[in-house]
Amino acid sequence: MKVGIVVPYSFSFWGGVVEHAEEQARALADLGIQTRLLIGHDPPGRVSSLLHPAGGRFEPPPAHVIPLGRSVIVPANHSLANIVLSPASVRRLRRALSRERFDLVHVHEPLTPALGVAALASAVCPVVATFHAAGHSRWRAPARSLWGFLLERIDLRVAVSDAAAETARSYAPGDYLVIPNGVRMPEEVSLDGRRQHVLYVGRHEPRKGLGVLMRAWPQVRRSTGARLRVVGADPLSVRHLLARERIPPEGIDLLGHLSPDDLDRELASAKVLAAPSLGSESFGMVLTRAFAAATPVVASDIDGYRQLVSDRCGVLVPPADEVSLGGALVGLLEDDVLRRRFGKLAWETASTAFSWPIIASRLLSAYQAVLAACESGHTRLSV
Repeated sequence: MKVGIVVPYSFSFWGGVVEHAEEQARALADLGIQTRLLIGHDPPGRVSSLLHPAGGRFEPPPAHVIPLGRSVIVPANHSLANIVLSPASVRRLRRALSRERFDLVHVHEPLTPALGVAALASAVCPVVATFHAAGHSRWRAPARSLWGFLLERIDLRVAVSDAAAETARSYAPGDYLVIPNGVRMPEEVSLDGRRQHVLYVGRHEPRKGLGVLMRAWPQVRRSTGARLRVVGADPLSVRHLLARERIPPEGIDLLGHLSPDDLDRELASAKVLAAPSLGSESFGMVLTRAFAAATPVVASDIDGYRQLVSDRCGVLVPPADEVSLGGALVGLLEDDVLRRRFGKLAWETASTAFSWPIIASRLLSAYQAVLAACESGHTRLSV
């Protein structure tokens, strides 16, 4: 079986969908599936520096990646996405689909222009589509009006969570198979030797709630002497936040972007992950990443996080409540027995429900069912 995985964003910038698609391609390849990742790419140089001043991983992509063109920064879902929009990229996609002759194409965020939409319009084989986003977005209504008819081209609709499925049904009614984001399991994890570190992983944007965590931090620092390690947020913008909120920077380490391996090491050495998002989270990929490292979490009680955490892998707190957030962080940092119990349960949850071999096997079964249904003359697989 040969599968093309289409992503409307850029390989050069880490994000939940990009990371998911990369790991999906590797996990399917481990099962003997020939995969190609069709995605944008911003090469090194002056143009990329001007379009993306915050930087990215401007290096040649691996052999299984088919680069389709540059991206631009577009506001989307209360965030900033690096989306590929050029007509030249659409032509490259069409040529790649014709040349590669895939048995099945898997499109992530199928209504996102230009590549998601173009893949639906151009694929001549069965199509699986995964819907990732949750929450309100202003672009969905015009997108549904302009090219929503292409949704009929999808043979199987997948959502990464119940929240994502509910959001998708609001503008694209139908049946959705829930297959969550996978997580890469480290070879070895220990509950011992953890540093007095709280880890935050995410960009500095309003929905991620970094400001809430920063306002809670001085009390956590005074009570526990812990250090806050901030990954993924631009250090300069975080310094501006601290200055604006008049928060002392003591005990705060701004690490910026880290490679996946470096992030795994940070997670494996921290005692707790803080996830103070305010909403619009369809699935807590950063939470399951922490679970894989046996690191418990203190997270906002929001859709996308609630089912993951429950009372097994950490503590849920009301969103935008820095007092509750700080109190829960202090509680876990000071109670090593509870921290270890949550960490053990978190690792078990990741290994039994979200590890990539499990998720890839579910995807492969779905692909086989789609292909069998299409061969038998059914136009859409019932889920």
